[in-house]
Amino acid sequence: MLTRRHFISTSTAMFSLPIAGPALASSWPTTGQKASWDSQVTPSNYDPATSNPWGLHPRFLPQRVAAKDGLVPGDIHVDAVARYLYHIEEGGTAMRYGVAIARGNLYEPGTYTIRRKVEWPHWTPTASMIERNPENAEFADGMEPGPKNALGSRALYLYVGNRDTYLRIHGTPKPWSIGGRASSGCVRMVMAHINDLYSNVAIGSTVYLYSAEQSVVSDS
Repeated sequence: MLTRRHFISTSTAMFSLPIAGPALASSWPTTGQKASWDSQVTPSNYDPATSNPWGLHPRFLPQRVAAKDGLVPGDIHVDAVARYLYHIEEGGTAMRYGVAIARGNLYEPGTYTIRRKVEWPHWTPTASMIERNPENAEFADGMEPGPKNALGSRALYLYVGNRDTYLRIHGTPKPWSIGGRASSGCVRMVMAHINDLYSNVAIGSTVYLYSAEQSVVSDS
């Protein structure tokens, strides 16, 4: 299991301060529609570091932090204990975002590759999602894109080799879930935040999901 200790010794040692299946729904939004929806989910006079109409704890707002030496620019690391996603940048920094992770044993630590990126994606619940939450059955043929879609405004699709894991890093219409354990396997982000992240993430990037159970201890 890929644990947090592979990545972090203490909360300040590594970084310090300066889902869903294939879509069956048929329609795709136009460029104008996507722009309109982006406006709806982005606060007026948006400043990533300070805008907070969602009432998040301030630590979950985007911050640029110092990254530990040796981390590969472009990679994404999800600290499931602290509920942070780090996107590693050139020059020894990273952008840090607050996230929500999966409930209970639905969270799957591991190493993944981003093979697909979609703006305003469709969402289709898997059979197991419908079994756990029968109300999802109404979307068995796919949920159309839009601000109420379960994948929100952007989705990064996680693969192992060429196999789609059905795990995503995606926006959520439930921003109050950030900081908690709420999803059926995916990593959730505020839509305005993933919109910022999305354009900086390349296909082929590696994503590390660390164990949520590993306590914060040093490797002594």
